[in-house]
Amino acid sequence: NAVLPSPPTYSNDFFGRPAFLTVSGQLNAEIFACSLGKVYTFGPTFRAEQSHTSRHLAEFWMIEPEIAFCDRDGCMDNAEGYVKHCINYILSTCASDLEYLDNGSAVWKGTAHSLIESLRALVDKPFARCSYSDAIALLQEAVASGVVFEEKVEWGMDLPTQMERYLAETKYGGPVFIYDYPKDIKSFYMRLNDDGKTVGAFDLLVPNIGELVGGSQREEREATLLARIDELKLDVEAYQWYLDLRRFGSVPHSGFGLGFERLVMLCTGIENIRDAIPFPRFPKSDCTC
Repeated sequence: NAVLPSPPTYSNDFFGRPAFLTVSGQLNAEIFACSLGKVYTFGPTFRAEQSHTSRHLAEFWMIEPEIAFCDRDGCMDNAEGYVKHCINYILSTCASDLEYLDNGSAVWKGTAHSLIESLRALVDKPFARCSYSDAIALLQEAVASGVVFEEKVEWGMDLPTQMERYLAETKYGGPVFIYDYPKDIKSFYMRLNDDGKTVGAFDLLVPNIGELVGGSQREEREATLLARIDELKLDVEAYQWYLDLRRFGSVPHSGFGLGFERLVMLCTGIENIRDAIPFPRFPKSDCTC
């Protein structure tokens, strides 16, 4: 008979138990936001997906604000203001750099006369907003009119980049917030909507990239949060400290994460995210530095 391997033992490891790299500092930042009002983190985050695309890295940097007394719509307002602030600052202080990039950037040539004009167009009007259900309807209409997507469009799917870019580039011609996603494709901490099927989450989609920002209103109701943890079969003991924030007084609060390298792509016209970071790390990469 085959001998099964013994389960791993962690007692002699550094932490004495399983430990993992994090994809976000958000849960910890929520504690500080509910104490201080408005906070943010900026640091490296890690992802384990086997994503070999021009928009994904195994390690990237993320800016994550958390805001107390803020709902989903207020959080979208904050994200829009932040992105526009960054672009306006670059337009006003880095004109010569943008002109240099303009001459070598091909990614924007089909959507506007120049990189500079494209950036100005992003900040000159409000970002569009569309519910997930309406976005699915728009994509289904596109299929009916002859547009071909690699995946079937159906409610409940996680929108692939091809569809995200179609919405931002073709349907809206600029940045668009997609909000109220199905709960089954989003994380447990996102606030459950009254319909019981969707959560108060949003993604900001931009031309030539797809998702730039992802955020949500956080679930501040202890009973609802416990039900979601149980529904997803997560280890409730690992989240006791997070649940304490709800047990001992909480407030409506929201936050988002913005991938810094994708922001660099947006502002420079760089086509591949691996060119937007000094030491790109991705699955099977040679970078060991």
